[in-house]
Amino acid sequence: MVVVGGLLTLLWSLVDGGSLRAPIHLELVRVGLTVLLGTGGLFGLYLAWRRQRSTEIGLQQKERDQADVARAYELQRESFETTRLHQERVATATERDAEARRITDLYTKAVEQLGSEKAPVRLGGLYALERLAQDHVEQRQTIVNVLCAYLRMPYTPPDNPPVLDGTTDPAVRKELIAEHREQVQEREVRLAAQRILARHLHPGDTPDNPVATFWTGIDVDLTSATLIALDFSGCTVHTTSFRGATFTGDAGFSRVTFTGSLDFAGATFTGAADFAGATFGGASFRQATFIGDADFDRATFTRQVNFAGATFTDDVYFNEVTFAGNAVFGGATFTGKVAFIGAAFTRGAVFRGATLPSTRYADRKTPSPWTRLEGARFAGGVPAELAGFMSASGEEAVKGTVPGS
Repeated sequence: MVVVGGLLTLLWSLVDGGSLRAPIHLELVRVGLTVLLGTGGLFGLYLAWRRQRSTEIGLQQKERDQADVARAYELQRESFETTRLHQERVATATERDAEARRITDLYTKAVEQLGSEKAPVRLGGLYALERLAQDHVEQRQTIVNVLCAYLRMPYTPPDNPPVLDGTTDPAVRKELIAEHREQVQEREVRLAAQRILARHLHPGDTPDNPVATFWTGIDVDLTSATLIALDFSGCTVHTTSFRGATFTGDAGFSRVTFTGSLDFAGATFTGAADFAGATFGGASFRQATFIGDADFDRATFTRQVNFAGATFTDDVYFNEVTFAGNAVFGGATFTGKVAFIGAAFTRGAVFRGATLPSTRYADRKTPSPWTRLEGARFAGGVPAELAGFMSASGEEAVKGTVPGS
């Protein structure tokens, strides 16, 4: 621009107004001025572009710097988060290990208490296990197994206190009294174990919304156990075994729900057995002995039930019972009153070889023992062993089908 300005100044100084070449000189000056102005504009644009470019480069650098800072912060945050999560995992694992050790210590101590020679200590062990199971769901089945194992241990219920007179040797007297006291105390320990099981197998008055103390899905194995006045009324139990068990006193199973298989094979009920309103899955009472009354009124057997070879020495009631599966009574012995009033056999009914009282119930004057089947319905037809006990109206009733069959 300086060069162009100098040239224009020189041309202007050469312009001679009176000369014939003056117009040409003026045109050259004009063109020069135009070039000068254009060059200045281009230069201004160049400067503006340079400023804009510098600004953009500065902004890009600033953005890169900010991105580097953000990336460094993110890496730092991720590192911190990784460290925090690791510390939490370590803390959780440590806490879990500590809790596991604490549970193991409590469990071990409680089990050791169960082996004590002193009944109060054994009771303390039972209640410690109960508290442990209530607080730790995952320990419930294990602790129920321990309680059942304790009840399966051999035990002879106490008789009446020994009768001692003045001629009894003092040492013998002391030994007999101590032995009887120990039997009585052990009975209390076993009753406590039974009550713990019954308390936590009972869902409460509203099974759909069970109480907090209910332990769901529990299996119970009391095979060959000696049980004292056991009362599981209203309980809900999964797979259950009372195979070969002895029930001393009355046994309460009214309204109980067995959600899994049930085994009472070879069990002995020395008192009354109450199964009224109970719900069974597959059930076996094969070779079971009922010495007292047996009440199965309004019970429901959803699958096969087997009473083959069972012995009922007193009265037995199956009134309004629903047998949804096969009902097997082959070889069973009934020596007391037998009632199947309104019972529904929706599948097969087997009474081959069964022994029932020969008298058919007619009215209140009918001498006991008798067999009563009015209103009973047999989807597969009346078994030959029962045909003689059906009244005329009953015979007509069983020719139809059982509702739902």
